[in-house]
Amino acid sequence: MNNIKQDFTIKDLENISGIKAHTIRIWEKRYNLLEPKRTETNIRYYTPVDLTKLLNIVLLNNNSFKISKIAEMSEEDITLKSRELAFETATSDEAINTFKLSMFQFDKILFNNSYHTLLHKKTFREIFKDVFIPFLEHIGLLWHTETLLVAHEHFISNLIAQKIQINTEKLQYNIIDTNKTYVLFLPENEIHELGLLYLNYELVLRGFHTVYLGQSLPLNNLNYFLKSEREICFIAALTIQPYDDKIEAYFTEINTIMTNTKNQFIATGRKVDKVRHLKLNANIQLYDSIRDLLKVI
Repeated sequence: MNNIKQDFTIKDLENISGIKAHTIRIWEKRYNLLEPKRTETNIRYYTPVDLTKLLNIVLLNNNSFKISKIAEMSEEDITLKSRELAFETATSDEAINTFKLSMFQFDKILFNNSYHTLLHKKTFREIFKDVFIPFLEHIGLLWHTETLLVAHEHFISNLIAQKIQINTEKLQYNIIDTNKTYVLFLPENEIHELGLLYLNYELVLRGFHTVYLGQSLPLNNLNYFLKSEREICFIAALTIQPYDDKIEAYFTEINTIMTNTKNQFIATGRKVDKVRHLKLNANIQLYDSIRDLLKVI
């Protein structure tokens, strides 16, 4: 894992932990809770160990541990007590903090234990809505501040994807509506599939038959399904792809595919705003987000 981030600025720590840089400096000077290192040009930086310790401190502080008392604890006690709290606590805010900790530590056990703790008080749908969505939105903000690495996002996204798939598998034998099939896919070179995976879960939960095709599907593959006698509704999630200079051509091809068919095509995601001005067939619908789409299904 040579591409793992090895040093952080105090602004990185603020973005990740939610604790203001001014407060972090106070904790350093007054309580010696962190000891930043300095480069040869005297620029302060923090290590992954410092980040982990800060997230542990925040977890303890949010659970009624005073900073002065935390400062009296050994490094080992801070780690052990914070992990104990992470396993015991089932509130959304603390779970989000714990998931951040597991992401930056690449700690699958911590993630799974926190997730299973939540399951004692929340349904999977509640966990996704109340915890995973805010957590993923926070990850998006970290991307914009260049605090997060691809390794971090892939690690945590794969763990969340596993939970969605496990819960979807439990529902596979509860299909009620067999007349209509939802075919879900991502455009070519699109890899951001958590939202689409969750949409597949919601459709299966409602008793619909789905075919999940996943990442990077060429549009001409849809022709196979158009030969079916079943009613087909295609759903594509567009987060990054197609790029802005190619998206109109992409929807022109969709228009052609969907002409002279009674089947539906639904596109959702941040990219659909780029094609709202186009004259599309009536059986092509656009939704800004999967959350908006779920309101009408």
